[in-house]
Amino acid sequence: MRVALVAVVAAATLCLGACSSGQAPTPQAQSTAPIIAPGRPGEAARTISPDEAATAVPAPTANAADVKYAQDMITHHRQAVDMAILAPSRAHSATLKGLASRIKDAQGPEIQYMTTWLRQQGQQVPDHHADHAGMPGMATPAQLEALKAARGKDFDRLFLTLMTAHHQGAVTMSEQVLVGGSHIKIEELANDVSATQNAEIRRMQEMQAAL
Repeated sequence: MRVALVAVVAAATLCLGACSSGQAPTPQAQSTAPIIAPGRPGEAARTISPDEAATAVPAPTANAADVKYAQDMITHHRQAVDMAILAPSRAHSATLKGLASRIKDAQGPEIQYMTTWLRQQGQQVPDHHADHAGMPGMATPAQLEALKAARGKDFDRLFLTLMTAHHQGAVTMSEQVLVGGSHIKIEELANDVSATQNAEIRRMQEMQAAL
C-alpha cells in the first residue's frame, strides 16, 4: 500500500509540473481524483482522497504502541520457541514435528529482528524472565510443565491446543499495533506475523480435527 500511494502521488505531482511548463502561471495541485488504497490482509481496498493519501503512509518514527508490541512479542515468541523445541523428542506426528520446526525457524529470526529494532530505538530489550501477565495466548507455567511431561499423541493434542491459543494471542497483539502503532517496520512485521500465524492456526485446527 505504501509504495502504491507514494507512486501515485509522485506521478500526479510530476504530471502537474510538466503540464504547467510555458508562460502560464503554475497551477496549484488541486486534484480530487480518487486513489485506491489496498486494504490490510483480509480487508477490501478502499478509495481515499489525495489529502488522505498524504497522511496514509506510516511514519518512520516509533510510538509507545510500537515499542510495547516489540517488547511483548519478543517474550511471546520466546515461549513459542520453547514449546516448539519440545516436539522432536516428544511428538508422535511427523507433521506436527514439521510444524514445530517451522515455528521455531520463523520466530527465532523475528525475535532477533525485534531485538535489533528496539536497540536502534534506544529501548530496553526484555530479559528471559520478563513478566507476561495479561499477555494474550501465553501458556501458564503449569501448562508448560504438563507439555514437557507429555509424550506421543497426548503431547500432540496438548501442543496443538496451547499453540493455537498462543498464535491467536499473537494475532490479537498484531491487530492492536496495526491500529495504535506508527512505525513502518513494526507495521510490516505485524502484518507478517498476523498472516503467518493465521495460516498456521488453520493448519493446527485441521490437525486437531484429525486426531
